[in-house]
Amino acid sequence: MSVLQDRMLVDTAWLAENLNAPGLRVFDCTTHLKPDPARVYAVQDARADYEAGHIPRAAYIDLQGELSDRTSPLRFTLQSPEQFAQAIGALGVGDDSDVVLYSATSPMWATRVWWMLRAMGFDHVAVLDGGLKKWRDEGRPLETGSRQYPKAVFTPRPRPHLIANSHQVRAATDDNATRIVNALSRSSHAGDAKAPHYGRPGHIAGSVCVPAMGLVREDGTLRPLDELRQNFEQAGIAPQDRVVSYCGGGIAATLDAFALALLGNKDVAVYDNSLSEWAADPSLPMQTDA
Repeated sequence: MSVLQDRMLVDTAWLAENLNAPGLRVFDCTTHLKPDPARVYAVQDARADYEAGHIPRAAYIDLQGELSDRTSPLRFTLQSPEQFAQAIGALGVGDDSDVVLYSATSPMWATRVWWMLRAMGFDHVAVLDGGLKKWRDEGRPLETGSRQYPKAVFTPRPRPHLIANSHQVRAATDDNATRIVNALSRSSHAGDAKAPHYGRPGHIAGSVCVPAMGLVREDGTLRPLDELRQNFEQAGIAPQDRVVSYCGGGIAATLDAFALALLGNKDVAVYDNSLSEWAADPSLPMQTDA
């Protein structure tokens, strides 16, 4: 039986108590984004930070280098089921594993890997609330160097309804039954002149904005469920709605998807390539609030 027992979110006390549970795999998923005038952000792995201090027994996931499609011209594109199974199995995640994911910065890096696993049919995965910061702040022990789990066999069972592409999002712009949610900041959504954009300012036509960072408290933990629910309700999102979440490259969007899943919504897809793809195609409609 899974030690997670259907938990999607675990706290530091739970992890400390279960750190030596058989089959538990803990991963630091941190990635750094550096400002880059040519591509909005440059991607940099955080392996050096991980090696300088991480939760004991945790291994590291290089999201761009290990779990993204290297053949895609866009960053962070989800791999094919076969590629993902090989890559995640090489990291030590197998069909019988329990997985806890955390980040040293924004939880969106952990929720990205959570979403990828869920999209591939794997449910025994949770995110550490508050991540490495909360673990450190509580004075819990750290480990240096690196760790690698034994290779495992992962069987992909794809869930296509959790993954959206540009054609599906385009159709959703004319479909009142599907709500499109932008996880970027309100200034980016509005198309403010000083806000970062991905080729064209603004947002996907008809979408509403629920900023991912508004779902997190200052200490890095997620807001209580009633506050999360209020954030979505204020944007007109009902618990039973079919939702497609997007952002710049499919990362922050997974934090919105994770929050909605915590609230019980089982019909939330992530637009994998998000505005990195959408804004580059002038035939796809965008809006600003100007």
